[in-house]
Amino acid sequence: MRPWAPADKSSLIAYANNRNVWRNLADIFPHPYTDADAEQWLRIASAPDRSFKLAIEFDGVAVGGIGARSGEGIFVRTAQFGYWLGEPFWGRGIVTAAGRSLLDHLKQDGRFARLEAPVFEWNPSSMRILEKLGFERVAVLRKSVTKDGQLIDSVLYSLLLDP
Repeated sequence: MRPWAPADKSSLIAYANNRNVWRNLADIFPHPYTDADAEQWLRIASAPDRSFKLAIEFDGVAVGGIGARSGEGIFVRTAQFGYWLGEPFWGRGIVTAAGRSLLDHLKQDGRFARLEAPVFEWNPSSMRILEKLGFERVAVLRKSVTKDGQLIDSVLYSLLLDP
């Protein structure tokens, strides 16, 4: 894991412009993923705020992203934990390793007390990753998400950083 850099633009486009990646993410992640989308993300990722927005690096190349997006107001101590990884790298334990590293940092940092991670019902791989990281399944939100033309359930996971 490391901060995003302008030099990541081409790999960002290459790995983010994938329907299978997009299908498991919130609509803030566009598809198709264009040059303009990459430029906008690199600006957002470099802007200072309370959130963490990091690249997942593999063999010197940014192949995905991981982060914790800070809540606001009364939710300022809660963050949305999320990640994505280029499809050629799925199933190798890369996100689990990156997640452990980020969680260790977040526990030391102290700005968040709680992390939440919603997962689409059709993504059991992501559910397993969260469970390996110590997240607990706290709710099934019936018919709460419309994605890819379907109304589906989402499963909410959470982790207390400061028990």
